[in-house]
Amino acid sequence: MSPGAGGRPVRLAFVATLDLGGTTLYYEEHGAGEPLLCIMGLAADTLAWTLQVPAFSERHRTIIFDNRDVGRSSQVEGSYEIADMAGDALALADALSLESFHLLGVSMGGAIAQEVALRSPERVRTLTLAVSFAGGGAYARALAENWGARAMKLTREERVDELLLLTLSEGFFETVGAVDFVRRMTLQNPNPQPPEAFRRQLEASSRFDASERLETLAMPVHVIGAEHDILIPVWKSAELAELIPGAKLTVMERAAHGMQLERAQEFNDLVLDFIARH
Repeated sequence: MSPGAGGRPVRLAFVATLDLGGTTLYYEEHGAGEPLLCIMGLAADTLAWTLQVPAFSERHRTIIFDNRDVGRSSQVEGSYEIADMAGDALALADALSLESFHLLGVSMGGAIAQEVALRSPERVRTLTLAVSFAGGGAYARALAENWGARAMKLTREERVDELLLLTLSEGFFETVGAVDFVRRMTLQNPNPQPPEAFRRQLEASSRFDASERLETLAMPVHVIGAEHDILIPVWKSAELAELIPGAKLTVMERAAHGMQLERAQEFNDLVLDFIARH
């Protein structure tokens, strides 16, 4: 243990893998306090939490992990569903003896978090869903089919460039060197996601639909949308909040999908303040 802000003890980072019967899940623990389980979205691994971990771990035992088919977790064969990925997250919570925890999901991670909360509502203290969705239907399935097929034909550099265009704001592109830095760091990731793994995650996301089940959620829920999000339009966040009784909706003005990168301090404050109030 070492002293953190205000003299509070902060547990040093712990890195490990969990065997899920043929599938390996990579995870990290940072900090101490009430547990906060964080689930990242499509094509992103634990590195996407880089600007969150220092802030989160000052207050919480923060658990981040790589979903199946990304980062240092196992690639799988065949298709799967968001519910299967929620099962991975709950298996990790079980392995870490988390009887209850705060839960944060971003984008596809928000869909996974919804499934976790629906399956084990008694374990979720608070639920935060950022730039996420309740379901997409036929449109989402058609989009996934088109995008997935195109991704198989692109180089790694082209896939990264496309994702940056979909997730970062106009303002970020105008900031000298900002996009080049993010692009360089992304391409230097030693565990790049293969296009077939991207396609499997994308297709699982497209089949997800919790819209008719969300009314059963009773824990405090915070939905965070991004006004200028072109990947998951802000109206999807509003729709998600409307489907959950008592959910709080916050829309970050002029923010793009990658708000946790571009507007990290604002994002971190929104997440932590909501948890603290409940």
